[in-house]
Amino acid sequence: MSFGFLRKIASRPAPRAAPLERTHVVADRELPLRIVENDRAKRLTLRIDAGGKGLRITIPPGLARGEVERFLDRHQGWLETKLAKVPDRPQVRPGIRLPLRGVPHLIVHEPGRRGTVTQGEEEGVPALLVHGERRHLPRRLADFLKREAKRDIDALVAKHTASVGRPAKAIRFKDTSSRWGSCTADGSLSFSWRIMMAPPTVIDYLVAHEVAHLREMNHGPKFWALCRELCPRTEEARAWLKRNGNALQAIQFD
Repeated sequence: MSFGFLRKIASRPAPRAAPLERTHVVADRELPLRIVENDRAKRLTLRIDAGGKGLRITIPPGLARGEVERFLDRHQGWLETKLAKVPDRPQVRPGIRLPLRGVPHLIVHEPGRRGTVTQGEEEGVPALLVHGERRHLPRRLADFLKREAKRDIDALVAKHTASVGRPAKAIRFKDTSSRWGSCTADGSLSFSWRIMMAPPTVIDYLVAHEVAHLREMNHGPKFWALCRELCPRTEEARAWLKRNGNALQAIQFD
């Protein structure tokens, strides 16, 4: 009886190691590095987070850390080349132009009024007028984009879910660095509020993409057919996001 008990204990799978987080230097840039074990991984994979904000390595279970270091050494040149193409990370501040629904808006600080953000014009160009203390300007603009995202995306979700005949359980807004949107198995939709900097066609495509997952939880032919049915300009929008997505992710609101 004791032997059988010990055999059961011994046969249990080893607990998965917690992700290891450290930094890695690439061309004098110190980046956060996250090393994650995945039971289904057969080899090491390396990914640069959107906007060049960090690195992620996925490894098979139990891989020796020395293998990870050698893998990084072999791909150092690749990392330097890729990161050299990542856009600069501009800090949101007065005087720069921030896109809203694809249209560049001049950021203007007006300290004399209550802390709000309003749309207007400055010397004949579209502007975002940010009131209140200067130190709160980036946060106020991020909050403004979140409100705009909720207004536009809630309406688009209602439109597209009516077309597919599947309701969304919930709609959430996040600042994600690896994806623009997601759909869970229970029908909860999540979107990056940064998408409000993209043109309306791209916003519509993103919502159509995630709503299509309510019926097709994959990226097979039926999914893409449904996505194009909901958003006829899917290919155009996908291409725009591929070209410009990293630049939007790189903008700093902190």
